Amino acid sequence: MHTEVPFIVIVPARLASTRLPQKPLAELARKPMVVHVAERALASGASRVLIATDAEVVIHACRAHGIEALLTRTDHLTGTDRLAEVVEACRFPDDTLIVNVQGDEPLIEPHLIASVAAHLAAHQDCAIATAAHPIVELAEVFNPNIVKVVLDARGIALYFSRAPIPWSHDVYRQRWNSESNTSPEINSTRSLALNTTVIYRHIGLYAYRANFLRGYPKLTQAPIEITEALEQLRAIWHGERIAVLITSQASAPGVDTPADLERVRAMLDI
Repeated sequence: MHTEVPFIVIVPARLASTRLPQKPLAELARKPMVVHVAERALASGASRVLIATDAEVVIHACRAHGIEALLTRTDHLTGTDRLAEVVEACRFPDDTLIVNVQGDEPLIEPHLIASVAAHLAAHQDCAIATAAHPIVELAEVFNPNIVKVVLDARGIALYFSRAPIPWSHDVYRQRWNSESNTSPEINSTRSLALNTTVIYRHIGLYAYRANFLRGYPKLTQAPIEITEALEQLRAIWHGERIAVLITSQASAPGVDTPADLERVRAMLDI
């Protein structure tokens, strides 16, 4: 698969993980997980795919499979900070499109990677592009682990939140009251068909312009970023625009826990 929009993929792969130790090296179908991610990125038509890691052992594992890797600092607070170091080290021109593919997404669709890069290219007034898809189950709306995004008329992000946004005053209030004042999470498997506003789930895939990444480490943390524990709110707080590509389906599941790892192993071993 190839795209007319040139872009580079950087995969931040920090070795430490509280829930799944040495996650980038977890074996999936006889290869480290980070290698699977890189292969998916290469299939997207990226002109270059680069693993950015803080551990020599990850460097060796990538190079053993012909994947380019760069050793970065160990003290980065976020994956975006790690990308910023790579942009400086590689001296990418300011207008270079950089797609951040998470190192724990071995099933990510190559087409989605290319589409997010093309979406940013089509929005010259935006520094970032990302993706989202419609939510159909009420349980997902009230799940704080599922990030929601609200858009303006042009498809630019107004806000991201772990809370149910936009809040449908009539629909949610009626359901709350009709369920004997029980929490919405208890009986929340019903469809959102009665809701007149589409609610979007954010997909954690980002495309950046290199000049934004170059300046990112200088941006102060935003109060809303700290409150929501959502790093993308820092960009909005500082006046940057985020273009959101709407897809029809959810992205493939990532790997955060040992249970996730076993599930993905079963899928890849079929």
